[in-house]
Amino acid sequence: MSAAARDGKPVKTYLELVKFEHTVFALPFAYAGMLLASLAQNGTWWPGFSTFFWVTVAMAAARTAAMAANRVIDRAIDARNPRTAGREVPSGKVSPAQAWALVGVSVVVLLFAAWQLNPLCVALLPLALIFLIGYPYTKRFTWLCHAWLGITDGAAAAGGWIAVTGQFHPVAWALWAVVIFWMIGLDTIYATMDYAFDRANNIKSIPSRFGIPAALRIAAVSHALTFGLLLLVGVLAGASVWYYLAALVMGAILLFEHAIVDPDDLGRVNVAFFDANMWLAVTMLLGVLMDVVWRSLG
Repeated sequence: MSAAARDGKPVKTYLELVKFEHTVFALPFAYAGMLLASLAQNGTWWPGFSTFFWVTVAMAAARTAAMAANRVIDRAIDARNPRTAGREVPSGKVSPAQAWALVGVSVVVLLFAAWQLNPLCVALLPLALIFLIGYPYTKRFTWLCHAWLGITDGAAAAGGWIAVTGQFHPVAWALWAVVIFWMIGLDTIYATMDYAFDRANNIKSIPSRFGIPAALRIAAVSHALTFGLLLLVGVLAGASVWYYLAALVMGAILLFEHAIVDPDDLGRVNVAFFDANMWLAVTMLLGVLMDVVWRSLG
């Protein structure tokens, strides 16, 4: 019997395994895409409870599958890294077989949720799974692993649009691009914490390839592109002033994130990674919600 079963807290253990609280990063962007699509196609900001429910289920299942696969695939690497050795799989709290079982169940749930939405969601699922499961392998081969992660998470924003309309649209592509460059920046900042370990163990990342100061500059450029793409989304969607006010707040959050991380002092990386980006995602959702409600009443 695994430690997860013995300690009587399997649910908590599995939630820790997949870092469920980090769902806040991508889910607001999926909702944003869903709300913008509903207004564009139906003239109302609310897409209906069924669409909202199945988008939520699909997002939770996709992220659970991705994180569980990441943890079990990287278990040997995590076990050697003092920062990650206590994670659930390398520490023995969850066995590899249990982690893979969680991946399998999550994929089945994801397939069912996609089936409830529309045929394009189902058709795109095999490609989505390649990206969801493939991320852990990329860091073994290329420092562009952060871009792979961005493409994977960005699909959530486009997926919110597709879930409503059953087709792609320039707004969906722009939302996808926003998340791609946002994730490249934030994942690069996060990877600075493992700079020494990654270089010693031939793990590929922007910091291990270019050094921490250059990596932080690359992250800053990526986040500047993020802000520009946020404005492009507003233009393509015909957004109101509420959206642009939220975009300005998101720009300020990105500036704050870079202001508190110094190449010589990485002690606030976790604040930049989780707290700042959590508020950015929430601001995006609130801005889009206010925008679509305002425009639907106009």
